[in-house]
Amino acid sequence: MPHDPQKYTYRIEWSDDDQLHIARCLEFPSLAAHGASPEQALKEIEWVVAESIRWIEEEAGVVPEPLGTRHYPGNITLQVSPDVHRNLAILSAEQGVSIDQLLLSRL
Repeated sequence: MPHDPQKYTYRIEWSDDDQLHIARCLEFPSLAAHGASPEQALKEIEWVVAESIRWIEEEAGVVPEPLGTRHYPGNITLQVSPDVHRNLAILSAEQGVSIDQLLLSRL
């Protein structure tokens, strides 16, 4: 199955130290590229990602799935201390909602 580099998640930021735009791909956190403009930096990181995908596929490795095409079930497991759990239970009871509803309203 071919992997399209344009389906990955990119971020571009200005580097004051380098006086360049730095582009990164969230699915490939070890990769970065730079350019004089945001467009050039994006073009460069897309090329780096495409080459990385090609190399991973040649080596029969696992290519990361783009964040935008992944399935998310919608549940998150969170461990907190007993005191925090108690405080959340009290606060949710005071508000007449479940702990899940309370946490969701805070997100």
